[in-house]
Amino acid sequence: MSGLFSLFRRELALAWGGGGGPLLACGFMICFAAMLPLAVGGDLSGLAPIASGAAWVALAVASLLSLERLFERDLEDGSLDILSLGTVPLEGVVVVKAVAQWLANGVPLALMAPVVALVLGQDAGLIALTGLTSLIGGLGFAFTGALAAALALGAKRGGVLIAVIVLPLFIPPVVFGAGALARAANDQPIGPALALLAAYVLFAMVITPLAGAAAVRNAQS
Repeated sequence: MSGLFSLFRRELALAWGGGGGPLLACGFMICFAAMLPLAVGGDLSGLAPIASGAAWVALAVASLLSLERLFERDLEDGSLDILSLGTVPLEGVVVVKAVAQWLANGVPLALMAPVVALVLGQDAGLIALTGLTSLIGGLGFAFTGALAAALALGAKRGGVLIAVIVLPLFIPPVVFGAGALARAANDQPIGPALALLAAYVLFAMVITPLAGAAAVRNAQS
C-alpha cells in the first residue's frame, strides 16, 4: 500500500508539473472560447445551440495536450523499467497514471468547461450538469488517453500517433455528454445519455489497465 501511495504521489506531481500541467490545457480552452465567437461573427444567439457541443469538443482536444509524455519520459530515463520490477503490478501503474492524469488535468478542465459553455451562450441552468458530465467524461478521456499513450510508446512522432488513436475513441463520450446537455435543455430525460457516458468510462477503466500494460511490455522488449 505504501508503494502504491508513493507511486500515486509521484505521478500526480509529474502530471501537475509536466509540460505546464493543467495551465496549458486550460489556456487552450480559454483561447477556444475567445476564438469561436470571432469565427462565427460573435452572435451569441447563433452560438447558444452549439455551446454545449463546442465545450465538449474543447474538453476532448484539450485532454490530448499532456498525453505524449505520460509514459515516454519514464521510458527515456529508465524509470519505466524500475516501475515494471516494483511491487505495484504494471496494470496498477497504468491505473495510477490515468487517475493522476485525471486529477491533475481532467478535473481542472471539467471545472473550466461550464465557464466555456456559459461564455458561448449556454443556459446558466445547465452549469452544474455540464460540470458533472465533464468530470465523468474527463475520467474516460484520461483512461482512454493512457491507453493511447501506451500504444504509442517508443514510436516516432508519438504525439501525432496518440491523436490518431485517441480522437476516434473520444467521439462517444462527446456525443453522450453533449447529448445529455441537449436533452436537459429540451426538458427530456437525461438518464439514458448519462448511463451511456458512464458505461463508456467503466469500459475504458476495465480495458486500459490490461491493454496498456501489454503495450508497455511490448515497448520494453
